[in-house]
Amino acid sequence: MSDKTYNVLFLCNANSARSLMAEAILQRESMGKFHGFSAGSNPASAPHPQTLALLNRLNHDTGFARSKSWDEFVIKDAPEMDFVFTVCDRAAAEQCPVWPGQPMSAHWGVPDPATAKGNDAEIGVAFNDAYAMLRNRISFLVNLPFAELDKLSLQQQLDEIGEFTDAPEDA
Repeated sequence: MSDKTYNVLFLCNANSARSLMAEAILQRESMGKFHGFSAGSNPASAPHPQTLALLNRLNHDTGFARSKSWDEFVIKDAPEMDFVFTVCDRAAAEQCPVWPGQPMSAHWGVPDPATAKGNDAEIGVAFNDAYAMLRNRISFLVNLPFAELDKLSLQQQLDEIGEFTDAPEDA
């Protein structure tokens, strides 16, 4: 893998919470090494209000944030993706979208905070947990030694990142 800027697409069903968080995190954490995108197979009408509130509270630029269909990324002039990560939660029996083509891909399942039940504090915890899990995984991604990894080794690393469940304490 070279020193180029990589395009990364985060997919989930609604593109209202997890994939948008991942896009924002990658834009900040990658320091120009990656360009993040997000989409959904069945996009919501708008980002979840808690997603925007969390990203704003953590000083992310939310000007990019809109729920969009993955169809935007299969048209002729769409950016070519190097990586595609699904962030839907298989444990919750969500159906994950499947991305066609040749980008490297992995499943990085995260529980959907948009389905959290309870009072505002409990729902807030679900959003914070999802953000922390995604930030942890993205931190591993952007710090991989790409120049030292062949394609098979890189795929193994991407799959292992998806198995991380621990979130950093300071999220």
